[in-house]
Amino acid sequence: MKRPRLVLSDAAATDILEQSDWYIEQSGKSLARRWEKAVTAALLSILKAPLAGTICAFRAPELRDVRRAMIAGFAKHLVFYRFSETEIFVLRIVHGARDLENLL
Repeated sequence: MKRPRLVLSDAAATDILEQSDWYIEQSGKSLARRWEKAVTAALLSILKAPLAGTICAFRAPELRDVRRAMIAGFAKHLVFYRFSETEIFVLRIVHGARDLENLL
């Protein structure tokens, strides 16, 4: 079976870059590089096993199939995605304390 392709929304790509920039400002390039590696590892993990993510319990019907996965080493940050046989679509990569349903 062919592996689905990974697609990041514009918002998800921006989330990664903005968080990296924030880490550079707060702690330096070392932490930013660790963030980028952790996000990459999380995305590769989702690509290998998309069913492993936890289904979210959002109220909005259009978000019922959205899953979330944690980012190792950055436990409060989550990857939100949905998938089909052909595509894994990453909606956002954000801190879990935010108003998630409105962000998605």
